[in-house]
Amino acid sequence: MPSAMCKKTTTPRARRLAAAAVTLGSCLALAVPAGGAAAAPAGPVPTVFFGDSYTANFGIAPVNNMDSERGWCFQATENYPAVATRSLADKGITLDVQSDVSCGAALVEHFWKEQQLPFGAGTVPAQQDALKDDTQLVVGGMGGNTLGFTSIIKQCSAKLREHALLPGEPVDADKPAGECRDFFASEDGKAWLDNRFAWVEGDLEQMLQRMSYFSPDAERVLVGYPRLVPKDTAKCLTAAPGQTELPFADIPHDALPVLDQVQKRLNDVMKKAAADDGADFVDLYDRTGSNTACDGANRGIGGLLENSALEIFGQPIPWYAHPNEKGRDIQAKHVATKVEQVLNR
Repeated sequence: MPSAMCKKTTTPRARRLAAAAVTLGSCLALAVPAGGAAAAPAGPVPTVFFGDSYTANFGIAPVNNMDSERGWCFQATENYPAVATRSLADKGITLDVQSDVSCGAALVEHFWKEQQLPFGAGTVPAQQDALKDDTQLVVGGMGGNTLGFTSIIKQCSAKLREHALLPGEPVDADKPAGECRDFFASEDGKAWLDNRFAWVEGDLEQMLQRMSYFSPDAERVLVGYPRLVPKDTAKCLTAAPGQTELPFADIPHDALPVLDQVQKRLNDVMKKAAADDGADFVDLYDRTGSNTACDGANRGIGGLLENSALEIFGQPIPWYAHPNEKGRDIQAKHVATKVEQVLNR
């Protein structure tokens, strides 16, 4: 990150602007009056939602923008931003949603870079382009794709290595899927994970600072990921009601704690990034331990090979461990609660 010497600032907004100026390679002359935080706006709150497939709620139908390239973002019409917005309206808090630019497969860098869509369907602009000077609330989550979670899953699953519709490649295709626990504990696998986490941390920092640069008055809410693997992994040895595949397909049972540790570490990295930059964080991991992919009828996560409500070219698309409708509602509940707290403090 470029370095610069800027005048020391004291208010949260001024500190965020100064940090953003460094990120973007310049030092802004800041003149921000001191004082406490302003009261929550009485009128509609200009809001932008951003994020990846967990914000878009991949797997839930119908999908927005089916008549354009944005349809390939698989953004559900009833994703958690839409559900949370209605929930807040019921409490007298109106969000003026300027845009929801969440898109499946988005990396953190797609907040400031355009994103290539699958199957040569085109591109979508950088998500930061949706931010306006008057945006007062920015909500969403990214990080899992930059970490390479699909590569981690493919490292551990022979079936998913053969599944053409799931993007990404295993970390090391020469290593058998059944040995993935030892792989990620080894020198090469551990080094790969450490590098990826450092990449996520740096990109999240830049993303949060860019939000403050383009929307200086906006409150920023970073949303974490719901828990996938339960503490009691024995629950993952039973298929969900109506399903024949196990929730995590052929991933070895001894590798499930590894997946959970990776996800917990990602959650901690996201939480720290938000705290370090003065943003708010929705900790879904700590609130969804009873709604994992292995919780049967209570699961909020669709199994890796459990068919979702979507199809491509007439072929059903599995959930690939994304929130189902129950999980979407859990996301919406906790996001709405956090937004209410943020706007009324």
